[in-house]
Amino acid sequence: MRLRNIPRAESVLKECKEVVKNEADCQGKWCEVFGNTNPVHMEIGMGKGQFLLALAAQNPKINYIGIERYSSVLLRAVEKLQNDSEIPLSNIRFICMDARSVADVFTEAFAPGEIDRIYLNFSDPWPKARHAARRLTSKEFLARYHNVLTDGGTIEFKTDNRLLFDFSVAEVNASTDFRLD
Repeated sequence: MRLRNIPRAESVLKECKEVVKNEADCQGKWCEVFGNTNPVHMEIGMGKGQFLLALAAQNPKINYIGIERYSSVLLRAVEKLQNDSEIPLSNIRFICMDARSVADVFTEAFAPGEIDRIYLNFSDPWPKARHAARRLTSKEFLARYHNVLTDGGTIEFKTDNRLLFDFSVAEVNASTDFRLD
């Protein structure tokens, strides 16, 4: 699929109150950002936001953060939020950033134990062996997730790529911080 640049994306995202402009200012303050002490769930690589928007509508007592790399794709989620929601959602925020920068954003934007659940839905499999560290289920990423997850926090992972699945199972089995359920 070819990603098309949408020139107005940056300006729309800049004006949207649900798009976090400076995530570093939110470290340890996500309760203030959402205005409550509800649990915080995050989806990394949220695409057009259908999954996250549905969860936010179904679960008003859970706060959701969606991370997406491309502003043109994130724009679609923002448009869905603004146009399709029958009831305005106050429990969702978006961050436009590359998942490879997640190490920086996790250390700058989230305090230890601030996230209750992370969703990884149909992530890029990065099929070449030399790109294994870029996979969102690599040991490097698992270590980052462990730092921000609450005690007992979970990662929900879905894929339709068998090689990524096998890699992910091996990485989790090698981890001392996570176990498969």
